[in-house]
Amino acid sequence: MPLISRRTSLTALATLTAAGFGRKQAIAAALKPFPLLGAGPAPTNLPDLRLLSGNGKIYGISDFAGQGIVLNCWATWCGPCVEEMPSLARLATQIQAAGIAVVPLSSDRGGKEVVENFYRTHEITGLPIWLDPDGDAVHALKLRGIPTTLIIDRQGRERDRLEGAVDWATPDSIAKIKSLVGV
Repeated sequence: MPLISRRTSLTALATLTAAGFGRKQAIAAALKPFPLLGAGPAPTNLPDLRLLSGNGKIYGISDFAGQGIVLNCWATWCGPCVEEMPSLARLATQIQAAGIAVVPLSSDRGGKEVVENFYRTHEITGLPIWLDPDGDAVHALKLRGIPTTLIIDRQGRERDRLEGAVDWATPDSIAKIKSLVGV
């Protein structure tokens, strides 16, 4: 006999939903703010990364010379990644004019089509497709998990690294990113 019956589970879910704990509220509650901790760690040189664009061209960090980069390592199957993608898309539109590129680097092995379908299903607009299907970049960066986001300055150095889902489109997040990349 199960510990909690299906009827009890459905009743609890209905009660939480009626009380205002719907999916959007749960997602918003799961996103943490960007920590505002002074100027950030000392700049760190990055390993040579190979980033595959949605059009099949390979880029390195040096190809973004003179720009700041928000490099978000994620996957379509990762719950926290899914939660933060709408705020990452809003961030991209808000910092583009400042010369900061948002690079959402997908670890999905299914390629461009998987990410395109995800963007369409979740109504994500304004984000380019970047792929790391073999996990080479994730391995080179020694990430402990996803989502992990690196803030990279205009000289191509890592300035900060955040693990977990973040609310990227807040004024505080944008100000911190601009400060770290040198805007």
